[in-house]
Amino acid sequence: MNKKFYGMGVAVVTPFNKSGEIDYAALQRILEHLINNGTDYLVIQGTTGESVTLTEDEKRAVLDFAIEINNKRLPIVFGVGGNDTRDIIHTLQNFDFTGVDAILSVSPYYNKPTQEGLYQHYLQVNAHTPRPVILYNVPGRTGRNMTAETTLRVARDCKNMIAIKEASGSFNQIMSIIQEKPKDFLVICGDDAIALPACSVGAVGVISVVGNAFPKEFSEMIRLALQEKYSDAQSIHYILLDIIQHLFVESNPSGVKEVLKFLGLADNYTRLPIVPVTDETSKKIYSLLAACPYVKI
Repeated sequence: MNKKFYGMGVAVVTPFNKSGEIDYAALQRILEHLINNGTDYLVIQGTTGESVTLTEDEKRAVLDFAIEINNKRLPIVFGVGGNDTRDIIHTLQNFDFTGVDAILSVSPYYNKPTQEGLYQHYLQVNAHTPRPVILYNVPGRTGRNMTAETTLRVARDCKNMIAIKEASGSFNQIMSIIQEKPKDFLVICGDDAIALPACSVGAVGVISVVGNAFPKEFSEMIRLALQEKYSDAQSIHYILLDIIQHLFVESNPSGVKEVLKFLGLADNYTRLPIVPVTDETSKKIYSLLAACPYVKI
């Protein structure tokens, strides 16, 4: 079961048109681009999908559309998280998860819970989820790091928790989890720039942002890393590294949407409070793409 989530998952963007509505034609182009170019699984309504600015009806519609276009070709992960445990439980109990293989559940944000609060939160998620859950630790956004000790406690005590998307950026933390985790619990890297070295110490892959634009190349890098062919993986890593770093100079997903615009897959519209990248950042991204051997101009 957990082998479904080895390799490269992509945190799929939600494209919008000029009026701010979801651009389903662009979403179909992106999904086909991902499915046909080596992506291992799709993550719908994660951070990169701008989930916090979509209504519940829009989230449902995007998920249904992705399930239809995907047509069972790849596993689908759906984001269900927030800072109100009771509201998350309500969603888990009432949402139709047909077509969803797993749930990505970010640790609660804004409230700044203690480590015990994080543990108790995931105990409740574990008790009520109808699907396996991938934990998501991203302290840069939540304001609270879920420590390795808490992650391991959840992994040991919660049978429905099958993995963590670990985006703390700390190799000490990543390695501590990998070293002490239950055998079948997966560690998935949450940062594109360190996905290769994370795989070298035992991560099973990445949930990627840059994969929206370069699924063929980035998924190949991950496969090579998992086969311990590090020299070959490094060549891809260093070709894409500057592009990856510039995706996050301003708020994600503004950077990757600028790349998708350059590639002709979608426009770069976002929803407030996220805005498109500045002209300066756009010019730098475009210069990097123009020099990238993976881009056919």
